[in-house]
Amino acid sequence: MAPGSEESYVLILYYSRTGATARMAAELARGVESSGIVARLRTVPSVSPDTEASQPPVPSEGAPFCTLDDLRHCSGLLMGSPTRFGNMASPLRYFLDQTSDIWLEGSLTGKPAGVFTATGSLHGGQETTLTSMMLPLLHHGMLIAGIPYSEAALMRTQSGGTPYGASHWAKGHSSELSDDEITLCRALGARIGQLTQSLTPSAK
Repeated sequence: MAPGSEESYVLILYYSRTGATARMAAELARGVESSGIVARLRTVPSVSPDTEASQPPVPSEGAPFCTLDDLRHCSGLLMGSPTRFGNMASPLRYFLDQTSDIWLEGSLTGKPAGVFTATGSLHGGQETTLTSMMLPLLHHGMLIAGIPYSEAALMRTQSGGTPYGASHWAKGHSSELSDDEITLCRALGARIGQLTQSLTPSAK
């Protein structure tokens, strides 16, 4: 068995600039672990504006940077990004652009995945950002799961929350999540955790 693959886990892979997406990732992790499976939080570094590396190999705070093996050996995936003109942020896209070998191996085929996002304005492209993150995961053969309307918070939320995945309306630079946003993050985390265990008999 390859190093790092012994323990089944859901990888929560995200990029966060102001902290809102990171707060969502923490709530998603609580949801995942409530289902009885390990959540592994990982982030990606900012993209350098020049050709020299500008980020330390280990971040000074928060989640560690994701490695390709973290992604390769996960049993399930939750991926998040702030909105950037209706699309995922370039640091996350840059990381995904390096996953050709994982695609060729088929390492992610048949594994469950969900997506999440945060935006400063209510109509700032939440749903297009979520669908933009789904596209490379579909190319990897992953099974995309959203949030079903059986989650009552999806009907009553007055901020973030979509059937495509968890979302947060930051209302500027605030990183405080509403009660409904927290509920929906945890619900999506639990759903991916449960699907991971159903699709991976050895998951614990």
